[in-house]
Amino acid sequence: MLVRTWNLFHGNSAPPQRQAFLDEMLELAAADDPDVLCLQEVPAFALGRFTAGDVAARPTAGPVPITAAAGQRLTALHHGLLRSAFSGQGNAIQVSPRLELLGRKVLTLNPPRFRAAAARSLGLGPVARLAWARERRIAQAVRLRDDQGGTYVVCNVHCTSAPDRRLPDAELRRAAWFASSTAEPGDVVVLAGDFNVAADESPVLRSLAGEEWGFSPAGPGIDHVLVRGAQATPERAWPAADREYAGVLLSDHAPVEVRLS
Repeated sequence: MLVRTWNLFHGNSAPPQRQAFLDEMLELAAADDPDVLCLQEVPAFALGRFTAGDVAARPTAGPVPITAAAGQRLTALHHGLLRSAFSGQGNAIQVSPRLELLGRKVLTLNPPRFRAAAARSLGLGPVARLAWARERRIAQAVRLRDDQGGTYVVCNVHCTSAPDRRLPDAELRRAAWFASSTAEPGDVVVLAGDFNVAADESPVLRSLAGEEWGFSPAGPGIDHVLVRGAQATPERAWPAADREYAGVLLSDHAPVEVRLS
């Protein structure tokens, strides 16, 4: 089973420009028919394309909610400049028809009560607390079955980006509990996405690879695919040349993937 994760950067190139490349990204990401494709920073107007698409940040015009279609029209004026300002963003999972979808769940990673408790524990000041509340982050999980009867829980995560790495770390631990509690006995558990922390700065990532959690080790970078309950290849990040389109580098993140056996 091939599991791939990619932060789509709202469909932008790196560096961003007026034009968007969302369709080209999705075509490239699915060209070799991965079994599960986990995506982050997907514009809200595109979420309906996928097996599971869930909004994190809703499309707005200032403080006023707008439709996804209206957000798409506004963003089309200049994708690179506006990014998710009007289009919102979410997480999406695309599952191959080879796998049966048994169920799906969504968890907000930074709800108010969780932030308040974690802020007290971490001793966060008012500026950090406000920054943490600025954007909703989610984890979404799907439970799957293959044609051999094997079952899997794949959890797609996008943690908060913050200078204080303890914030995404706290969300990552919450996501790991969510994935584990969604799984049933015998399920392989996959935790994938943009964690916004690297292994050398994350006590949680290191603990997930320990005996208590039993996940595979994280590779370099902040995008990961961790596996528990099955053998997996080391994480592989695509080289830049593999995500080029017509001389343009797609996204500011590289896809990362593993194969399960």
